[in-house]
Amino acid sequence: MPIHQKNWAGNTPFNAAQFHQPTTITDLQEIVQKADKVHVIGSRHCFNDIADTTGDLISLNNLNNQATIDHTQHTATVNAGITYRELCPQLHAAGYALPNMASLDHITVIGACMSATHGSGDTLGNLATVVSGLEIVTANGDVITLTRDKDDDPFLGAVVALGALGVVSKITLDLVPAFTIQQHVYQKLPMTHLYESFDAIMGAGYSVSLFPTWQKDHVESLWVKQQVTEDVSVAVPTTLFDASLVDGHLWDNPPDRQWTPMGTPGPWFERLPHFSFNNAEQEGNELQSEYFVARHHAVDALKAVANLREHMAPILSTSEIRSVAADKLWLSTAYGQDVIGIHFNWLKDWTGVKQFLPILEAELSPFNPRPHWGKLFAINPEQIQAAYPRMADFQSLTREFDPNGKFRNAYVDRYILGTA
Repeated sequence: MPIHQKNWAGNTPFNAAQFHQPTTITDLQEIVQKADKVHVIGSRHCFNDIADTTGDLISLNNLNNQATIDHTQHTATVNAGITYRELCPQLHAAGYALPNMASLDHITVIGACMSATHGSGDTLGNLATVVSGLEIVTANGDVITLTRDKDDDPFLGAVVALGALGVVSKITLDLVPAFTIQQHVYQKLPMTHLYESFDAIMGAGYSVSLFPTWQKDHVESLWVKQQVTEDVSVAVPTTLFDASLVDGHLWDNPPDRQWTPMGTPGPWFERLPHFSFNNAEQEGNELQSEYFVARHHAVDALKAVANLREHMAPILSTSEIRSVAADKLWLSTAYGQDVIGIHFNWLKDWTGVKQFLPILEAELSPFNPRPHWGKLFAINPEQIQAAYPRMADFQSLTREFDPNGKFRNAYVDRYILGTA
């Protein structure tokens, strides 16, 4: 059937001729085998054309959403279209957890892993780093399996692959024992302390996020999520680097979402995300960009952004600063280095944002930023390719897996293969 959809933010249309929601892997294989062009759509929480295709667009959300848990290997194998909201309660009920989650839980496992989406934590990798196995439907409809233990380089290239190698139908995830998180919010962290004590601030909890608007000489809020051993609230300091503890939430719940509980312990999957949407299908009223820079550039990069406060005032809602540990996944934004992510929640003013992005990227250019694959950026394809040491290897892997270009779209041609 034809598709008439846009992404979650409503700023990017999908141009597919056909839209499919298979219910079995066999159905998926048949769709892929017959199609000339194929791409997979997740939760639509992308802000560019990364998930678009002129051919057949596939959603995996109608596949079975039950996890198969291996209590010997401490892994879970899931159909790739499952959302974290569907998956995490199953893991918790079995006594397991994922080490980290993104800011929201309605996104799909496949979308998060293919784009290196992440949460925050100095010792925590992005969500793709717990992937230990992939089941992939190839261009001719066959199913192949890649695992971390057996396939080495091809596996490291395939986990964050932007959909360019095939349709990932199942993913195996490494699990950790279930744990409890308590989170607190502090307000008005002085910028001087942020610059002088950045590492100590980001290391103040299991997961730490900063939310500046860049319009003040302070960070408006600092979220600290701590791992606790018992289901009992623990006392926390009333100040942290001169930021003051907030009693409850700093903000009221907006109409479209609910903030996760503050000040009380709860299961990891109910505390690591920042919020949940009341209706994840409702069109979002924001645009997003995010840039990753090496951790040792963090303070200088933040100062560079702060210098642009006047430019950002009319187009920015808020930012979020997060930390992500280094990994070995070829197209991960944290490949080979610990990074910080500087995220921007723009107002829905694409004209203003489009004009500002080159200015922002020029300020960040000394730090060789890598933009989030699924968000808005203006960096040219040559710079994108140069930012990834294994890019040439990934280009070769793409041609090996998909010699006729069934899974290529305009985005892959532009930023990966340089042929657009």
